Amino acid sequence: MSEQATGTFDIDEWRPEESDEQHGTVIGRNTARKSYTGDLTGTSVVTMFTVQTPVAGSQSYVAVERITGTLHGRTGTFVLQHSATASPERQAMDITVVADSATGELAGLTGEMVITMVGDTHHFTIDYKFD
Repeated sequence: MSEQATGTFDIDEWRPEESDEQHGTVIGRNTARKSYTGDLTGTSVVTMFTVQTPVAGSQSYVAVERITGTLHGRTGTFVLQHSATASPERQAMDITVVADSATGELAGLTGEMVITMVGDTHHFTIDYKFD
């Protein structure tokens, strides 16, 4: 049976590392640092590749994120794999705990995260379990 954790996160640092623009499409590599509050408390480092097209609203990203923190009282680290794409017609996002990436009291963690925006605030929900 899975459990659910909710909360918010802040992007504390956003650092563009490099980008390449051709024909109006920009591919970028970025590093971010985030802090989580709620049922998950802690910090993370994100390495992200982004694509911004010349069409407003058409973009995508892939990323890996290592989170160090406490999830419902269990402390450790785990890695999320992000994949998202958007167009003016639709949006899709998939964020999954990387198999066997969790350490400490979080060892065996599996699950998925959903991110939503309410105003300027990032909200997260993680449906998870331990194998």
